[in-house]
Amino acid sequence: MTFSPIIIGTMRWGIWGANHSVKNVQHLIEISLEEDLFTFDHADIYGNYTTEKLFGDAFSAMKINREEVQFISKCGIEMPCENRNFNIKSYNYSKNHIVDSVNQSLKNLKTDYLDLLLLHRPSPLMNPEEIAEIFDVLREQKKVRHFGVSNFSVSQFELVNDAFPIITNQMEISLNKTDAFYNGTLDQMLLKKLRPMAWSVMGNYFTQPSAQNTRLKKVLDELCAKYEAKENQLMLAFLLLHPAKILPVIGTSKAQTIKDLKKSMDLKLEREDWFRLLQASEGKEVD
Repeated sequence: MTFSPIIIGTMRWGIWGANHSVKNVQHLIEISLEEDLFTFDHADIYGNYTTEKLFGDAFSAMKINREEVQFISKCGIEMPCENRNFNIKSYNYSKNHIVDSVNQSLKNLKTDYLDLLLLHRPSPLMNPEEIAEIFDVLREQKKVRHFGVSNFSVSQFELVNDAFPIITNQMEISLNKTDAFYNGTLDQMLLKKLRPMAWSVMGNYFTQPSAQNTRLKKVLDELCAKYEAKENQLMLAFLLLHPAKILPVIGTSKAQTIKDLKKSMDLKLEREDWFRLLQASEGKEVD
C-alpha cells in the first residue's frame, strides 16, 4: 500500500488543540490535497472521542472521491472522559472492543472502510490469535483494508505479525527522541521492507525549554542559514533521510505549516549535517 509521503495528523484539529470549525477542517483537507498529501491519521480517542466525527462531517460535505484519500485510525485504548463511562484508562483488544471501535470510527468518519487500522498501544493482555481472528473478519467484511500497530517493540510487533500480517509500526521519533535508531524497531522495518510511521516528529522542541533543545537550536540556526530553510523543515528532513523511508505524521493544525513541511521533501541534508543534529540531540559524539 502506498501512503502519501507525509501523513496528515488530525489529533490537534478538534478540542485537543485548535478546536477548528467544520469549515476550517475543510480548508485543511483542501490544502493537504493540493500538496498531494492524501493520507489522514486519526484515532478513536482523539478529542475525547469527538475529532473523527468533526473530520467526517467536514469531509462528507466536500464531494471528494473517497478512493482518492486514505483514512488511518487506531483502537485499543479505553479512556475515561465525558463521552465514555470507563472507570480507568486501560487497553482492550477483545473482539467486541475492536469491532465496536471500528464500527464507531466508520460511522464518525462517514465512510465504509478504513485504509489502515492500527493497534494504538501494546497491552500485556493482548492475545494475538484473538486479534488475528477479528482482523480476518474485518478484512472479509471489507471494513478494513490493512492492519498495523503503533508504539510496539520488536517482539510485540512479531507477536502480532506471526498471527496476522501487518504492514507498519507507527512510533515516536524526533530529534528529541531517537530511541528507534537503536532499539531495533527501524531495523525491523528495513528487514521486512515495510515503511514505519513516525508521530510527534517535532518532539518538544517548540514547547519545552531544555538543555537538549538549546543544543539543537544552535545547530539548527546554522543549518537554517546554510539550507535557506526553516527549523521545522530541517527537523523533518532529518527523519526523511533515514533509509527506512520513514513516513512522518505531522500534527499541525495550520495550513501554512502543511505547505512548509511539504517542502522538507526537497531538502537533502548532507551526511555530516545529519550527524551534527544527532550529536546535538544526544549531547555527545557518536561512539
